[in-house]
Amino acid sequence: MTVNEESEPTTTAPRRAVLSVILLAQFVIPLSIAGTAVGLPSISVELGSEPVLLQGIVNGFNIAFALSTLLWGAIADRIGSGRAFSLGVLAVALGSILSAVSPTLLVLDVARVLAGVGSAAVITGATATIHSAYEGSARTRAFAAFGMVNGLGLAAGPSLSGVLIGLLGWRAVFVVHAVVLLTALVGSRALRRLPTSAEATGGPLFDPGLLRIPGFLAMVLIPVAGAIGFVTFLTYLPAALQAIYGFSAGAAGSLMLVMTLPVLLAPPVVHRIMARHARIDEGVVSLAALGCLVFAALGFFALSPDVPVWWAVLPMILAGAGFGLPLGIIDGKALSFVPADRSGTAAGLLNFFRIGSEALFVALYAVVLTEAVRVQPGAAGVAEQIAAGQPGHAEVYSHALVPVLWGVVTVVVLLGVGFLVLYRRALRDQAAPARQEIRS
Repeated sequence: MTVNEESEPTTTAPRRAVLSVILLAQFVIPLSIAGTAVGLPSISVELGSEPVLLQGIVNGFNIAFALSTLLWGAIADRIGSGRAFSLGVLAVALGSILSAVSPTLLVLDVARVLAGVGSAAVITGATATIHSAYEGSARTRAFAAFGMVNGLGLAAGPSLSGVLIGLLGWRAVFVVHAVVLLTALVGSRALRRLPTSAEATGGPLFDPGLLRIPGFLAMVLIPVAGAIGFVTFLTYLPAALQAIYGFSAGAAGSLMLVMTLPVLLAPPVVHRIMARHARIDEGVVSLAALGCLVFAALGFFALSPDVPVWWAVLPMILAGAGFGLPLGIIDGKALSFVPADRSGTAAGLLNFFRIGSEALFVALYAVVLTEAVRVQPGAAGVAEQIAAGQPGHAEVYSHALVPVLWGVVTVVVLLGVGFLVLYRRALRDQAAPARQEIRS
């Protein structure tokens, strides 16, 4: 069951109520991804700095999130996307409550894994619900709002979490998550009343065969590049500011606004420019974004106790711009390369790569950084505390960042080359029928 643009998705679940509940719950997911690492130094002081358990607070959530997405796609097809969404909201809320009262790192890790599993249900159920409950321009607007809230949550995560930690401590971050999610849970009854047939849920959400389409695969690479060139820094730069410059969590979170504001400002600017200049298309914007990410990573080499922190401002702006420039155009352009009857499947696959790459690269960033700290002179016996962002060993932390930054630069450049090759091939494939028609 689908609806036209002017009608409600169902008689019992008004369109605005459905979308409002989805966006409210969805806001917490990227907020949790980007904001939790701000509290790692404070958490390590209270609960300990054992590296695997400490990094599990971030990585446990991200890995559980990525791996559970495929599972929840199958579950949603059987029980309905609305019910899957509600179960996910409940799981994340319970995980947040348990996180807020955790007495040990192990309990906190378990809570974060629970929240990650639930988050996969939230985003999978939300995507399927939007796809089934809306069509035409109404669906486009709903997905645009969904993407904007995702970007807003990522952008606000470090700053909001830093402020909460500075005022009330790290446990307050999870309390706020729980309050928002419990509010969304009350409203999720509207989603549970949506139809549960295969037609209503939009069919299977994942089809890896779509990756054989050059244009679609090219656009998938852009959020992957954003994951390593923006989300990793968004997650761990606050800890770097605390370790290298002795910032408090609140001060580090406040400075992160420099990096996150471009995420909010870039999309409307891009839309205006594209509307006025026909030659500036999604490919041009994507290449510009990739360039910003590369130069941002290169600029972060300036992070050192011998260099004023203000030298990091320009790279932070570039990183935010690199993530924000294509934010409102990726999904639509990616889906334009696939058959219309497979757009829901393509949207699910794109979403999986977006989320999975964020989880993968955030985890790899932490692992590489920790190992780089271990081999630094002067890190013996305190490597875990340094990697967690505790101040007092600025030189060690800044030197350990070097291999991490080279890794980021290399991967983003390779993704950029892959994008350019695939996108040009897609454009040639699109132009081929027209050239054949002219010849005939």
